Amino acid sequence: MTLISLSADEARRISLRAQGFLGAPDRKGGVRGVLRHLGAVQLDTISVLARSHELVPYARLGAVGRDAVEKAYWSDRHAFEYWSHAACILPIEEWPHFAFRRRIKRAHGYRWHKMKDKEASCRLVLDRLRAEGPLTSTELGGAKNGGPWWDWSETKIAVEWLLDAGDVVVTERRGWKRVYDLPERAVPDALLHDDMDDAECLRRLVALAGRSLGVGTRADIADYHRLKGEQVDAVIADSGLVPVEVEGWGKPAWADPAALAAAPRGRHRTTLLSPFDSLVWDRPRTERIFGFTHRLEAYVPKPKRIHGYFAMPLLAGGRLQGRVDPAREGSTLVARQLSLTGPKAARPMAEALREAAGWVGCDAVRIERAGSAEEAAAVTAELAAL
Repeated sequence: MTLISLSADEARRISLRAQGFLGAPDRKGGVRGVLRHLGAVQLDTISVLARSHELVPYARLGAVGRDAVEKAYWSDRHAFEYWSHAACILPIEEWPHFAFRRRIKRAHGYRWHKMKDKEASCRLVLDRLRAEGPLTSTELGGAKNGGPWWDWSETKIAVEWLLDAGDVVVTERRGWKRVYDLPERAVPDALLHDDMDDAECLRRLVALAGRSLGVGTRADIADYHRLKGEQVDAVIADSGLVPVEVEGWGKPAWADPAALAAAPRGRHRTTLLSPFDSLVWDRPRTERIFGFTHRLEAYVPKPKRIHGYFAMPLLAGGRLQGRVDPAREGSTLVARQLSLTGPKAARPMAEALREAAGWVGCDAVRIERAGSAEEAAAVTAELAAL
């Protein structure tokens, strides 16, 4: 069998289409369609323009209402929250395929906190949920003991352990707090089982990662749902993915057969990306595909930051052409720090800033700081022309 060869440009375009950035957006499928297409949407506490899980569908669909985004995720038993690439929103139909991870958690016996009385604490949580319905950790009795954020209460430790093990499930966030429920109420009957063995679970997640990436190396595929390399090795031959070679990658790769069936065509989306967007959350892959180095600097001391607290890459023309660290001051979107890869990026940066401003209810955009005076002037001029 002849190995299929892809140019670096073909691989980039396949990846963009697989992630929903090339071609007409699936507006009929909406936010739920984006979630099913990606297989996982990462959650994070940081909120600048919006939280990351809101930014992900916005980047693909445009200015969908933020309330509509939340409703799409957290209603009708459509999705659940669990450990994938990180803490992620996942399509509810994937519940059975994370049985392997639930088994691993149960075998380990705890996450990082240990309970003083595991049996009694877990029983108390389950009894409360059974009697009172879905509850937050605050409603269950409080999440903290009064110390630092990691100083969890016994109840919080118990309910998070039960979440890991699959004895409770989160299908909603309320005011950013997890709402815990019993699986038999939250997961449809047809999906509520752990019958699949590890190999079947892993085959599904490897195939899903391949579909969501379009094309990827072993490390890319493993990273998507945070599998181990050897887990990928054990099932990839039976996953349905096709071995390919990609110009310049220097490593074996696999592609989704559907991604190879037709050349990627259509309109490129111009947008700002969350640093936690699945197009760029894998930094080595981002560098390999786009030649663009990006790091989240939210946890870097302010004097040492280069691009800003929550720098968002600019995607335009199928390439990463700059980044901006945004903030809101009243009705003004402020670009606290902005940089471009070249003069031609000024127009798409202005377009992306103007669209993002409108989405979050701002009617003005101001450039506070840029990589050079020329960049600031060019984007400001383009903003004025829009």
